[in-house]
Amino acid sequence: MADADSATTTPSPTADSEAEAHKRAQLRKRKTLLIRFAILVLVVALLYGLWYGLVGRNHVSTDNAYVNAEVAQVTPLISAQAIEVRVSDTQAVKRGDILVRLDDSNMRIAYAQAEAELARARRMFTQSRATSTALSAQVTARKADIATAQSDFDRARIDLDRRLALQPSGAVSGDELTSARNAFAGARAKLAQARANQGSATGELAANQALIEGATVETDPMVLAAKAKLAAAKLDLDRAVIRAPIDGIVTRRQVQVGQRVMQGTPIMMVVPVSQVYVDANFKERQLRNVKPGQIAEITSDLYGGDVVYHGKVVGFSGGTGSAFALIPAQNATGNWIKVVQRLPVRIALDPKELAAHPLRVGLSMDVDIDISND
Repeated sequence: MADADSATTTPSPTADSEAEAHKRAQLRKRKTLLIRFAILVLVVALLYGLWYGLVGRNHVSTDNAYVNAEVAQVTPLISAQAIEVRVSDTQAVKRGDILVRLDDSNMRIAYAQAEAELARARRMFTQSRATSTALSAQVTARKADIATAQSDFDRARIDLDRRLALQPSGAVSGDELTSARNAFAGARAKLAQARANQGSATGELAANQALIEGATVETDPMVLAAKAKLAAAKLDLDRAVIRAPIDGIVTRRQVQVGQRVMQGTPIMMVVPVSQVYVDANFKERQLRNVKPGQIAEITSDLYGGDVVYHGKVVGFSGGTGSAFALIPAQNATGNWIKVVQRLPVRIALDPKELAAHPLRVGLSMDVDIDISND
């Protein structure tokens, strides 16, 4: 019985060899897998190196990019009540389309007053020109009055001199001499008055001529001032009709019928969706070889990879995003940590591609720039 138990517990040579063979097979299989994995890693590394050497090193890309546009603010230039609003959000408009009409009652009254002032200015110039003609005739008449007064003065002087010469002989009485002297004094006074009247008429003529000299009814300063006031009134009247400044889509309309809009307060925006561009925020290290004019391929999350836009680098922002942040980073502190900065790069898009697949401001984009073309 003891021999039987011993035979039962002792492992057989055949079982040991099978276990060893299985172990060696597992090791060979593991080694084969490791070799295959190493070969795969090597192939992938070689393919990546080949791709990077031929393609990758000539491209920089980012998914931190967004659609932007030069949005037009619609701002009333006068204060008035809105009596008609013709557009709503998301509506497409063309340049010159009427957006809002304002109450123009006050502007019409001001325009009528300016018209009346212009007519008055023209009439005053015509009157001044007629006054010059009358004053010129008056100056001529005053010259005739002077000639008459001069003649009377000369006659009175001769008459006085004759009587003074006869006075020693007693041929002239005292009354006659007094009368001659009075007549001479009166003639002298009339001559002086005639000369004064001529001087006054000449001065009035010169002053009136200064107002109209070298001018016509349309170039007179008063008429020009009235024309300018009329033009300003006409401009205010035209501004009562607010029109679209550009082609685009109406966004953020903030005006209702009956609302009083204030001068300079935005009431809506017009987004030129046909002229949008992409602002791509590249890391500073990516921009070493990026230059204006280089070609870029852009895809949008809206359309996916099936739609590829072709653009061109047109310029770089004047500063990084953090430099123009509302609260700029303060690096002049003891706990400063370097953060890789991003610089916005503007990329213009092909208008034909935009027309085929429109974009909207704020959409996310993926940008890839080919930097091989220096």
